[in-house]
Amino acid sequence: MKKLIYITLVIFSVTNLSGQELKKEYQKFIQTFINNVKGDKKEAIANMISYPLKRENPIPVIKNKTEFVKRYSEIFDAVLKEEITSSKPDKDWSEVGWRGIMLNKGNVWFDSNGKLIAINYHSKFEEDLKTKLVSSQKQNVHSSIAKFKSPVCVLETSKFKIRIDDLGNDNYRYASWSVKQKMSEKPDLIIQNGKLIADGTGGNHSYEFKKGNYIYTCDIIVLGEKGSPPARLIITQNGKEILSQNTKIVSL
Repeated sequence: MKKLIYITLVIFSVTNLSGQELKKEYQKFIQTFINNVKGDKKEAIANMISYPLKRENPIPVIKNKTEFVKRYSEIFDAVLKEEITSSKPDKDWSEVGWRGIMLNKGNVWFDSNGKLIAINYHSKFEEDLKTKLVSSQKQNVHSSIAKFKSPVCVLETSKFKIRIDDLGNDNYRYASWSVKQKMSEKPDLIIQNGKLIADGTGGNHSYEFKKGNYIYTCDIIVLGEKGSPPARLIITQNGKEILSQNTKIVSL
């Protein structure tokens, strides 16, 4: 359960989920959480979180309790606190199978062990911070890829550095360099008109890009077998695989 990552929960929080009525034992730790938010008990809330707590890219993740306490007010603004403190564990919180326990339509998620695993709500502070960070990224990448709506991820294989950006309107862009190059340098390859492909209900997903007879696929592996890499780059030519490399996720 702790391996569920932020993007998984975002995907399912905005779809039509049918939750199950919350069990009594789950209602207890949800009520504790509600009480802690009512009292702004930052340290107590920090102890309920499964770290790292992901924020929307490019906002940095929250790595530990100390960072959470410092950034508490950046996330828990009046709007989110009102949603939490006015909620009833038996009415507004529901169990959504293996995905976890969600508040209303998914702004807050817990696992069945009482650990907070995701906050999908974004305060005005975070929205402004994201805008500032995206603007900074646009100034620090090569001019040929400086226009985008939002960054998606940066991946690295043993040979390549890959950046995927959302250009808006379901259009994704692939840019790659040799692994030792900087993103301020001109990319060796740029492909637009990529698409996002969801893989079942486990949160695994791919970004697919076509260039002539070649297809570049970046698999993001959320739930995989033991020993699975976090991501994988696969290149095919005329339907035949010519390259497959495990990748690490630099940012997501």
